[in-house]
Amino acid sequence: MTHTRYAFVKANWHSDIVDRAIDGFQELIPAAQIDVYDVPGAFEMPLLARDLAQTGQYAAIACAAFVVDGGIYRHDFVAQAVVDGLMRAGMDSGVPVLSVSLTPHHYQETDHHNAIYRAHFVEKGREAAQAALGIVRTRAALSQAA
Repeated sequence: MTHTRYAFVKANWHSDIVDRAIDGFQELIPAAQIDVYDVPGAFEMPLLARDLAQTGQYAAIACAAFVVDGGIYRHDFVAQAVVDGLMRAGMDSGVPVLSVSLTPHHYQETDHHNAIYRAHFVEKGREAAQAALGIVRTRAALSQAA
């Protein structure tokens, strides 16, 4: 059975930037085929991605977050844990789980930086949609060849 629904999980931290990823995603996959879920932050994405994958309703799941160094701790360990968790969710479930998580080393909350990252998230959302469609198409071809 080929699924035509996609899940898009987005972190609420820096939502004014992160939410642009869904704009890019919807350029290639119609909004009517996408269920959007919000989570508090990036760290919560892998658990929800796993739960969504286990429902069997989605062809692929994209997860978007903006993990910045807030000066209190290094954001590297959060970013690594998130990417590892997303990969594990995909491997354990057999459903592609894609990351639209950016971890800039130099981010300042200025109009200039915000504009750059908003535009970048649109592009990354578009790339995630391309990846989702591509992996679903490849897996369907493999399934038919078997």
